[in-house]
Amino acid sequence: MAFGATFKRYEKKFLLNPEQFLAIKAEVDKHFVPDKYGETKICNIYYDTPEFILIRRSIDKPVFKEKLRLRTYGIPNDSTTAFVEVKRKFNKVVYKRRIHLPYVDAIKYTNGEYKIQNESQITKEIDYFLDLYKGISPQFYISYDRSAFFYKETSDIRVTFDKNITWRDYDLDLRKGSYGEQLLPDDYVIMEIKVPKMAPLWLVQLLSKLNVYSTSFSKVGTAYKTMLAKKLGASPIFTGNPRLLMQQASGINEFDEANAIKEYSIEGVI
Repeated sequence: MAFGATFKRYEKKFLLNPEQFLAIKAEVDKHFVPDKYGETKICNIYYDTPEFILIRRSIDKPVFKEKLRLRTYGIPNDSTTAFVEVKRKFNKVVYKRRIHLPYVDAIKYTNGEYKIQNESQITKEIDYFLDLYKGISPQFYISYDRSAFFYKETSDIRVTFDKNITWRDYDLDLRKGSYGEQLLPDDYVIMEIKVPKMAPLWLVQLLSKLNVYSTSFSKVGTAYKTMLAKKLGASPIFTGNPRLLMQQASGINEFDEANAIKEYSIEGVI
């Protein structure tokens, strides 16, 4: 099986309520095809310093941000292929660099107990990242069920739907399975549109029609905020009125097609 090692693309996230999801999914089924893996459970360990420097910096929405995670597709055993990924975002463009190795070796590698043979530019970048952030270690587990689709006209355009987003800040070993707290209310879905530059016009118009808002929603950032809220005895991040939930996630009060074309199609439409 071939695995991509580097990615460069624009990504936009959208928080969908159940009605919006059903309407968008119906149109996606007409224009996109499922990827060959179908629905997949994606399991992640996010790394950070004891002071949560990476997450806190990301929440401030800087021009440049980066994070390190360990990812598997499905609940792994020792020999399952795992990915150590550095994901960076600069000026709205997402860059992802990753290596793959058996899960047990990936754990040892991120702990500084395993040396990668035949070093590459990517391993040097990950090594530098691990050395730069002193004391970096596993901080959050996050898993979700993802359905991924490719545009019929070009496989460079992808749409993904993530549901059943689960998090915990204990038992930080992917082999232990998927359990913890739900990050969003039942039936809410995170949609991501991933494009090299431009999105289809019909998709932009559909988002406008359904009042779907772009959001800077971060799974690990929301898990961190939820953890802090629990420690302070405050209410969870996303609860209560669904309309308020959508406003919290989007930070947008008004929506029109012109704004959609500007914000959601990156640099234009096709």
